[in-house]
Amino acid sequence: MRKPIIAGNWKLNKTIAESRELSAQLAKSLKEIDDREIIIAPVYTALATVADVIKSSPIQLAAQNCYPEKDGAFTGEVSPEFLQDAGCQYIIIGHSERRQLLNETDHFINQKLFRVLETGLKPILCIGETLQERENNRMLDVLTTQIKGGLANLTAKQMATVVIAYEPVWAIGTGKTASAEQAEDVHSFIRGLLQELFDSKVATQTRILYGGSVKPNNVDELMSQKNIDGALVGGASLNAEDFVRLVQFEN
Repeated sequence: MRKPIIAGNWKLNKTIAESRELSAQLAKSLKEIDDREIIIAPVYTALATVADVIKSSPIQLAAQNCYPEKDGAFTGEVSPEFLQDAGCQYIIIGHSERRQLLNETDHFINQKLFRVLETGLKPILCIGETLQERENNRMLDVLTTQIKGGLANLTAKQMATVVIAYEPVWAIGTGKTASAEQAEDVHSFIRGLLQELFDSKVATQTRILYGGSVKPNNVDELMSQKNIDGALVGGASLNAEDFVRLVQFEN
């Protein structure tokens, strides 16, 4: 039985004060939840503050990115060790915005994933195709390349704490979303690929999240699908009422 995850990626939003307020609202509203994991990912500057606010709640903390070195002369970067020190349990890596805007490669993302695992944190590996790639019937090839590259050289044992988030780029922040059936088909494909790359145990146990304009009005249908184990949410995670509703999905 895969425990569902609802994760909120706040992206470049919320000051420290605003992050404290939102996380306090969530901690109060979600304090009794224990049958699903709740994760929020504020900006770097608010991590330690939010960690303190949510410490007695079931909410876990994630960073939105990391650099694949422990320390050293890497101006402007933050390592998994420092993020762990700030209170993080998860780190998001390979988000499409970083792939597109900052030209992150599968190899670089793979380096990050290894460093996250070595630090004892849990990675959320993001994958997803653009609209052009989907329309050119390259979706499955793109996803296969991203998964094989991102998970290169990992063992089945290391996969135990890896979470995969499928985010079709064309559905992020656009108001568009894949239908529940479209999302389920892709999640099923990903699970089959994991079986090919590792084994049936990894395929069965790995949690695969959907991201792409997940909102209160579509979360129940998405979460009712056999292979969708949760959601990585952008805009809707910035509003306490909306995010609470997502966490309280019914399927």
